[in-house]
Amino acid sequence: MARLINRREMLRRSAATGTAALVLTNGILARGASPNEKLDIAVIGLGGRGSANLSGVAGENIVALCDVDDERAGKAYEKFPKAKKYYDFRPMLDEMQKEIDAVVISTPDHTHYHPAIMAMERDKHCYCEKPMAHAVSEVRRMTDLAREKGLATQLGVQRHTIPNIHRIVELIESGAIGEVRECHAWIGGDRGMPPMPAEFPAAPAHLKWDLWLGPAADRPYSPSYVPYNWRFWWDFGTGEMGNWGCHILDIPYWALDLKHCTKVSASGPEVDPQRTPKSLDVRYEFPARGNLPPLVLNWYHTKSVPPVLKELGISLQGANNLFIGSKGMLLCGFNSHVLLPEDKFAGFERPAPTIPDSPGFYREWITACKGGEPATCKFDYSGPMAETVLLGNVAYRTGEAFEWNAAELKATNCTTIDALNFPKYRKGWEI
Repeated sequence: MARLINRREMLRRSAATGTAALVLTNGILARGASPNEKLDIAVIGLGGRGSANLSGVAGENIVALCDVDDERAGKAYEKFPKAKKYYDFRPMLDEMQKEIDAVVISTPDHTHYHPAIMAMERDKHCYCEKPMAHAVSEVRRMTDLAREKGLATQLGVQRHTIPNIHRIVELIESGAIGEVRECHAWIGGDRGMPPMPAEFPAAPAHLKWDLWLGPAADRPYSPSYVPYNWRFWWDFGTGEMGNWGCHILDIPYWALDLKHCTKVSASGPEVDPQRTPKSLDVRYEFPARGNLPPLVLNWYHTKSVPPVLKELGISLQGANNLFIGSKGMLLCGFNSHVLLPEDKFAGFERPAPTIPDSPGFYREWITACKGGEPATCKFDYSGPMAETVLLGNVAYRTGEAFEWNAAELKATNCTTIDALNFPKYRKGWEI
């Protein structure tokens, strides 16, 4: 224990003297640790995705557990009885600053930013659930801070490790369908617009409602918000765009080397000030990237077949992306893909695999924390993707198409989006 405290003290001192980037570049290895030494991890949010993420890092030392709901967190407390338990991540990160190497954040969208920033400011590596944060400016600050500090990060886009997606990326990059200037992505269903609460009972004893609200505006408790439907309320979630966008757009982002879009427009049902929509269409424009041409990326949240598939007479077959190239098309999902038209590609010789199998999504991050290669969905990669996802919601909610200046986080022809991109927090939660 003394040795562990010493390496953490070295980290603290090096940060204070301006050499943190050098120390942190190689994770805990640079602080004198063995690659076999276990990380000391704090997990914030233990229900839902939190349970899965906790299981993913359970081979390390779980030193702290934080959740506002005793009922949702109960199984985690039973499994890790030696971990210190907290309702509020703020005192946890202050009191255990010398005992934590890394944090895992699996709270609702509106409470990703605050624990992530607080942890990374204290030089903790960070794993965060998608869509990374609740607003574009939050995502950018998280991305920049992680880079400045040299921290190991990973966004919860777990499907990135699926071998089928690797083969898709290799096909696109090899030029199998030629230049790709158009891509369509979608999520099926009509989730959104939950019923307005009919009553507001007292919060159950096992839930710390004020802490659950965190930086969001004060409102009375309702079972309409928790434990799951929060994602369809703008104050807390980001709808199906935020819920699925990072998973599905990960495929074109990787295959087409995308980063920041330059134009965004959206359409859908009448905007509700509180609730996310049951359907949504978004159009993004991306500039040329090196030898790659400009791209139009269309997103659909729809219960029916996306219009492009109807026009081309293509069957869904579990797909969620269609790449249209100068030499053909590629229709794909997480676990399948097909080159079209099929007769044209009969006998096609596929490129040799070049993307190695992942050792495991959580293992990638843990290895990076210990000084290994960066994780595949580190914030420098996934941050711009998360910003793009959130900008689709912004375009829909404001009802305005805009030209996006990513460097300045501004729209050159629209100022109404600033209120959504730069949120205000309730008293006591200012950053």
